[in-house]
Amino acid sequence: MKLLFSRDVWSEIFASIGKNKLRTTITIVGVLWGVFIYIGLSGAAKGMDNGFERAFENVAMNSLFAWAQSTSMPHAGFKTGRPLRLKMEDATTLQNRIPEIQYVAPRNAKGVFDGSGGAQVVRGQKTGNYTVYGDLPVFTKIATKKIYDGGRFINDSDIENARKVCVIGERTQRELFEEDEDPIGGYIRIDDIYFQVIGVHKFVPGGGFESDSDIFIPFSTYKKLYNTGQNVDWFSIAAYDDANVVEVEKDIKAVLKSIHRVHPDDERAFGTFNLGEIFNRITGFAKGINFLSLVVGIACILAGVIGIGNILLISVKERTKELGVRRALGATPSEVRGQILMEAVTLTVLAGIVGIILGAFTLWVIDKQTQGIDFPYTNPTVPIPYLIGAFFIMIILGTIIGLIPAQRAVSIKPIDALREE
Repeated sequence: MKLLFSRDVWSEIFASIGKNKLRTTITIVGVLWGVFIYIGLSGAAKGMDNGFERAFENVAMNSLFAWAQSTSMPHAGFKTGRPLRLKMEDATTLQNRIPEIQYVAPRNAKGVFDGSGGAQVVRGQKTGNYTVYGDLPVFTKIATKKIYDGGRFINDSDIENARKVCVIGERTQRELFEEDEDPIGGYIRIDDIYFQVIGVHKFVPGGGFESDSDIFIPFSTYKKLYNTGQNVDWFSIAAYDDANVVEVEKDIKAVLKSIHRVHPDDERAFGTFNLGEIFNRITGFAKGINFLSLVVGIACILAGVIGIGNILLISVKERTKELGVRRALGATPSEVRGQILMEAVTLTVLAGIVGIILGAFTLWVIDKQTQGIDFPYTNPTVPIPYLIGAFFIMIILGTIIGLIPAQRAVSIKPIDALREE
């Protein structure tokens, strides 16, 4: 331990390292490159992970969408090509039969799948076509809606009383209202029916089909306005966090086929989009990159450390006479061994620190260059525990590899060393 605080020992270590600067530089490049690769790949994977988390932050991770299409197989007396429609009671049946489902939000929309171009919306002399959604409050449990201050989203009272209220988008506000005008409490005409504006939603990408001009009205009001009865365009569904979302998707299709008397093998009758499965794949890919960076980084560090060990063996050979003199003057084997080990660890740690600095600088440059791009990538960083772990790995490997030249130095007999030319 006292070697660590000995100025003479450190002077000898740095003198030995600086004696052949080119060799020392080439020696530490291996470790430096390994740490750089580890930091770069881990940071890049973290940046991708952060980007997708931000892209899906307003949508439940284990969510999926289901809609009805038409049959492709005859079944129970029905011919092929029978059109299907989801019903409100289907939502209750799904939740009762599939315990892994946390929320089911029936949704209707004009201007998404019907090819109508949306509803005609008028305010004063201004008019435009916008997509109108009929929603229940439970929808915000699956996809969060950010409402500007002073407003709100649809609530249970709006549903029960079929109120003519709406939540408009940012672009809708810009196009129908004056710049300094507060839209809350104002009225717009949706397909010749007056609706009061109760909120303005902030558009966030990643919520499905929505845009910054969408208008949301109560599901019950939509049903009366467009006479949809019990029909539902699609279900937004969220499973519990610990549920297998792929199995939940299969169960949903199976239950819907049972309800609507569809052949069990008919894969075209109901369509689904499994957002949870996609997110899990992305997360798995990021974890794979992290594991790859760990393996490649450790392999490169190990290769570099072995190079350091080889160079120290050469250094010990060159310093045979010096080591013999030190032994003759009373240096103990542990002191000689300690100095060689400290040289090995110093070279390893020095290379690692430079690699960390270069890796961090590279990630900073990447972060600056990727800001504002239309790609889910943000804040590429490496967690501090990972850096600490890499640091300790370097120290351990440096110590283990340093034992070889250290033992070689200890094995030199003073009398043989003094005879060395």
